[in-house]
Amino acid sequence: MLLLDDTEKLMAAAAQSATTPAPTDSIASGSIAEVVQKSDSTLHTVIDTVRNMNLSDIKDVVTGQNTIFKDALSGLVDLTVAFVPKLLGCILVLWIGFKLIKLLKKALTKLLDKRNAEGTLKGFLTSLVDVMMKVMLIIMAMDIIGIKATSFIAVLGAAGLAVGMALQGTLQNFAGGVIILLLRPFKVGDYIECGSYKGYVKEIRIFHTLIRPFNGRIIIVPNSELATKSLINHTRENVIRLDVIASVAYGSDLDKVRQVIMDVIKEDKQILEDPIPKVSVSNLGDSSVDYSIWVWTTVEDYWTVWMRIRENIYKAFYANNISIPFPQMDVHLDPKPKDLPVQS
Repeated sequence: MLLLDDTEKLMAAAAQSATTPAPTDSIASGSIAEVVQKSDSTLHTVIDTVRNMNLSDIKDVVTGQNTIFKDALSGLVDLTVAFVPKLLGCILVLWIGFKLIKLLKKALTKLLDKRNAEGTLKGFLTSLVDVMMKVMLIIMAMDIIGIKATSFIAVLGAAGLAVGMALQGTLQNFAGGVIILLLRPFKVGDYIECGSYKGYVKEIRIFHTLIRPFNGRIIIVPNSELATKSLINHTRENVIRLDVIASVAYGSDLDKVRQVIMDVIKEDKQILEDPIPKVSVSNLGDSSVDYSIWVWTTVEDYWTVWMRIRENIYKAFYANNISIPFPQMDVHLDPKPKDLPVQS
């Protein structure tokens, strides 16, 4: 064996150096003693090393017969053979999954386009679905290669719960915004009424809606209120009815009053003939007879007709000597008052 031959040569060289006398003219007596001492120490070290060496173990390592080395190599091969199919399966699942997510995102975009969803909602929903599906796909891939995602999912769920509790009101507004943008109970430009809020819808956002009343100010309404409470959409339909109350004094000719009101309606070109306008007595008040007037007009002309018809009715009543009453009270006095009893 090569290692054994080298050891024998080393021992022979050490013995020769120990027995060969050095020239007297080049080494002093003290130096000779040190050289001999060092040579003996080296020789003893080599001999002890050779005696303690297990040449069979060295031979097994060199020839590949060592059990530990062989087992480690076998384990590495087994691990590689077992892991490679899982890795290939993980890569295949990720590739197919990303393709399916892309197709699903396109399908969702087309669906939102068919429903005429707002651009803000469309972008937000597609991004949200894309992120959620990719997270689920990565967790599935981790499970395929043997990485348990249970702890990761638990931490993610706990974090989501904490964030949800902290942003409870904000999430309610977000959910309300999604419902409004999907179901579209009103749209931008509609005149709506919800509780004390009245005005035209200027903008619908994810968390709140901007309403512009007649005074030009902007009302910011949380979407949770608009999505969960009853509201009136005055301009949802193309044609809208206008209700007007006109009062006349007692003793007026009711047929004449009705005819005068109908003439005012017919002269207004922005009042529709179909549906047919209605004029009828609706209330006998304390000091007046009240007429309810129902006329139909388009959404665009509603406020113009609303302001003009009252003025035209007043002018027509004045021209035809029809009295418009005002609150009054009749007081009757007894000519012979009775004496009131005197209290002592």
